[in-house]
Amino acid sequence: MNTSGDSAQIGPEGCRGTMSAKEDARWLRWVTQQFKTIAGEDGEISLQEFKSALHVKESFFAERFFALFDSDRSGTITLQELQEALALLIHGSPMDKLKFLFQVYDIDVCAWQGASAGTEWGAGAGSHAASSPLGTGSGSIDPDELRTVLQSCLRESAISLPNEKLDQLTLALFESADKDGNGAITFEELRDELQRFPGVMENLTIAHSHLGASVMVAKGCGQCLNFDCSFIAVLMLRRCLTWLRATWLAQVLPLDQNIQFHQLMGYVVVGLSLVHTVAHIVNFVLQAQVEASPFQFWELLLTTRPGIGWVHGSASPTGVALLLLLLLMFICSSSCVRRSGHFEVFYWTHLSYLLVWLLLIFHGPNFWKWLLVPGILFFLEKAIGLAVSRMAAVCIMEVNLLPSKVTHLLIKRPPFFHYRPGDYLYLNIPTIARYEWHPFTISSAPEQKDTIWLHIRSQGQWTNRLYESFKVSDPLDCGSKRLSRSVTMRRSQRLSKGSKILLENHQFCNVKCYIDGPYGTPTRRIFASEHAVLIGAGIGITPFASILQSIMYRHQKRKHTCPNCQHSWIEGVQDNMKLQKVDFIWINRDQRSFEWFVSLLTKLEMDQAQEPQHDRFLELHMYMTSALGKNDMKAIGLQMALDLLANKEKKDSITGLQTRTQPGRPDWSKVFQKVAAEKKGKVQVFFCGSPALAKVLKGHCEKFSFRFFQENF
Repeated sequence: MNTSGDSAQIGPEGCRGTMSAKEDARWLRWVTQQFKTIAGEDGEISLQEFKSALHVKESFFAERFFALFDSDRSGTITLQELQEALALLIHGSPMDKLKFLFQVYDIDVCAWQGASAGTEWGAGAGSHAASSPLGTGSGSIDPDELRTVLQSCLRESAISLPNEKLDQLTLALFESADKDGNGAITFEELRDELQRFPGVMENLTIAHSHLGASVMVAKGCGQCLNFDCSFIAVLMLRRCLTWLRATWLAQVLPLDQNIQFHQLMGYVVVGLSLVHTVAHIVNFVLQAQVEASPFQFWELLLTTRPGIGWVHGSASPTGVALLLLLLLMFICSSSCVRRSGHFEVFYWTHLSYLLVWLLLIFHGPNFWKWLLVPGILFFLEKAIGLAVSRMAAVCIMEVNLLPSKVTHLLIKRPPFFHYRPGDYLYLNIPTIARYEWHPFTISSAPEQKDTIWLHIRSQGQWTNRLYESFKVSDPLDCGSKRLSRSVTMRRSQRLSKGSKILLENHQFCNVKCYIDGPYGTPTRRIFASEHAVLIGAGIGITPFASILQSIMYRHQKRKHTCPNCQHSWIEGVQDNMKLQKVDFIWINRDQRSFEWFVSLLTKLEMDQAQEPQHDRFLELHMYMTSALGKNDMKAIGLQMALDLLANKEKKDSITGLQTRTQPGRPDWSKVFQKVAAEKKGKVQVFFCGSPALAKVLKGHCEKFSFRFFQENF
């Protein structure tokens, strides 16, 4: 018997193909769902309805199966009779199935020819239904019966042979099986004959028909989606990836590209889903066009009536819902949405992955097996992160509103919050948005024990609300003991070497918040570098804020000075820092973009100024892209004047730093040539900024054989 797993038709096919046990069970559930549709109101299937549902070319097998299924010889098949017969064929032993095959072959040729000539079973032939050999047979197979069976097999297989050849085939099989030569094949003789052919007994079951191209494409895409939709979760196991970065696997696996792989996997999932859907639509169109099909196209596509799927025939409607959800997530994940001030749209639509996984479990019978391990790890990570963050609620102790709408938060550091320079965390502030968590790079050095710094630029709805909420004169949740906290904070800042200069627009407060993290980034490799080049564009400076401060802390820890002669030297410390030289390059569009971070850079320059020229390992490079370059006639006078004044005052007129701000964009070829010429060790370039600039830098790094690392969220 033949069936297509996604069609609304079944048909006998006794001579080719086999189903696996898993497919047998699935098909049995599907056929049971079809019975009510085929049977109609009377709840029984007649021979004609049985033939129409099977949609076969040769009626022999349909009539033989019908006769054997109709156990009470009533001329119709009930649901119970159908289930019992199919249960035997699917779950019965090979011997049970062999007995059924023997009954199919054991026919009364004259009676069958009369029935197949046009007499409907249960009508004109109903008078001998209970005693006809069509149902019970004679207990043996003679040559004429075997010839009739083989002739029907040839017709069903669309093979045409002369009668002489058919006779030869019949006699060859009959003489081989008729061991005692009595002119008839008994059940035992048929069993012994079949056992001579390996695999026949095991394959004796209900068979699928040859699947059409559209069904094969759909099933192939479906199998790929099983893997992709579960592996996409593996790429976002942040805690596991952070742990792996500290192992030797970080040298083998592309852990730093997990975000890019996640995005690529998203494109693949959407693409395969579209192909999968189109293939099924083609299949449904073909099925609906079949004259005997009991379902229209829209029923196959949108309803559970055809019984397609392993959970109450829900494959089609869940498939449509899945495609719509995936397209919504795909559109809202585009950079034009995420980076245009609508991060919340991306955030909330991306949370529908939970619904996607649930629908996939109902849609595909095997998806849950693929999701089991990564799903458990994923939800364990989420549960651990939520539990840890809720158990250790922290508070925002101080806020500074900096130029370029940058909000500088000082958060009380939890006792067991251990992080490395360049790490990031997820921040939740219930007074801003109760359920939203947003990722931000930690800008303070791990050596600062009391507070965690975050520098947040206002670029979207959430970040703008954050900035505006502290812009008012008396922000929410700022307690009455402001002066006491101010004295405490000032004292801790005096003790902290990396403290910032207190700015005018700052507030002390006590705003409750939650943090989840820390999570590692590629910048963790910086301290294992010999010559590190740090390149930040705009707010992309924040990962390097933590790194630069930590470098200065470690450098000062290494430095020793003789109290008598003031001679200084560097002593090795077990801090795993191999750095010999650091070049820091910061690119901004306008002058105001430098202002919010100048205080830290000034402190770094002051610490560097105390070192002899040959011991200075940190070099700053500042670029302002909106300024006209020295090769522009309109700016020659201005740039000459700025150079002269900078040499005279020993500081830059634009930023106030000792480092001169260069106009225009960097000439990366010259920059990297200079870096290579210094020969300070193996060069590694770390970048945080726009993907377009990352592509340019990666090309230059390949040219100079520098390793390139990019920070991503």
